[in-house]
Amino acid sequence: MSDAYDYFRAHAVAAVRKARALPPGRTKQKQRTVARVYHLLSREAALAPNIRHLDDFRAARRLERQIGR
Repeated sequence: MSDAYDYFRAHAVAAVRKARALPPGRTKQKQRTVARVYHLLSREAALAPNIRHLDDFRAARRLERQIGR
């Protein structure tokens, strides 16, 4: 297991928990999408660590910050 996998997996779990706490609606759907992105990144990082994952991760983090506003 790589460190990137653990890092992305932790973000995926946190995003899922955050989505479960939200009331039904558009915000919850967006948060679940962010969780899916983190999960996919963790699966890809488990296969082969790659620096390109960081750009996807940063995009997901930006979206998650926008949801929180």
